[in-house]
Amino acid sequence: MSDFDDSLLDDQEALTRVDAPLRALAGTGARIRMDAAELVRPDLGPGYRPRGVVIVGPESRLVRALLEPCCPVPVVAWPFAGLPAWTGPLDLVVVLAGSVGAGPDEVSSSAEAVRRGAAVIVAAPADSQVARAADSSSTVRIRTRSEDALGSAVAAVSILHELGLCPPVRPGDVAERADMVAEESSPFHDLSDNPAKDLALALADAMPLAWGDSVLAARAARRVAEALRRASGRPALAAVSAELLPVIEGAPAHDPFADPDDGPARLRPVLVILDDGERSPAGDEQRDRLVAAAELHDVRVCAVLADDGGALDRYVTLRQKGLYGAAYLELGLSGRRP
Repeated sequence: MSDFDDSLLDDQEALTRVDAPLRALAGTGARIRMDAAELVRPDLGPGYRPRGVVIVGPESRLVRALLEPCCPVPVVAWPFAGLPAWTGPLDLVVVLAGSVGAGPDEVSSSAEAVRRGAAVIVAAPADSQVARAADSSSTVRIRTRSEDALGSAVAAVSILHELGLCPPVRPGDVAERADMVAEESSPFHDLSDNPAKDLALALADAMPLAWGDSVLAARAARRVAEALRRASGRPALAAVSAELLPVIEGAPAHDPFADPDDGPARLRPVLVILDDGERSPAGDEQRDRLVAAAELHDVRVCAVLADDGGALDRYVTLRQKGLYGAAYLELGLSGRRP
């Protein structure tokens, strides 16, 4: 018998069980606007161009993924305390520490950047340890107010665009995308008109295999897989196609005559494709192989789409759709107990 109760998805009393995560997701757009409310044009000198960019803190890999395709200088996402040994006065250090409780690594990196004379962009609350450690005449301050690392990343990327290091990013547009997902995924929309609830239903008795068709979509897939694991306590894999294919090909045969009351349902893989509209010959070939293998082995395919707006807009759309689906999956698996 399935552990998933789809009737809970439209039960307003049961929906209170996931009220906190749903409210947090619905507030994503507001937090992005809040963190971008006091952006100022960076003044690092006429024609400023760093030798390299080092990004530290939460969502540093997201910012690197946005910059790498077009940034005219090398970009490094640094996951450790301090900075790479080569960092010096010719480089730019971006510190993402949006939450008040930023860790010691961000403080250490900020202080080290100032000591070495590097230019610094710091996204942090004005009175935080990180902001104090990064204080210098070559520091561009982004005074964040929320504890959402995504808001800090969006604000920082918009400043990096002003420096000519990445494509245009408008925080208001990114926030609007998050709001649009919140509207279509609202708990007040029933299962017949709610893509997030529909995704949860598709994953009710599944082991999700998340795959993204671009660098940013793959990053969104990892975020979604993390959320699905937390929501369900089950395996959820986000990986490249070569690692997903053996799982699909090894899927147990589906028995249409199995008695649903004869013990718990066996988890079968479901391929979740996160599609941000980026097209490349390699990506199309990988997608075709995954879909063909899924059809051959009777593995369900679910597509999460975001084909409008800039790269960061589409990333946020995919991420939010997947996180809403995870919240509803958690509710459906919570049973009827209050």
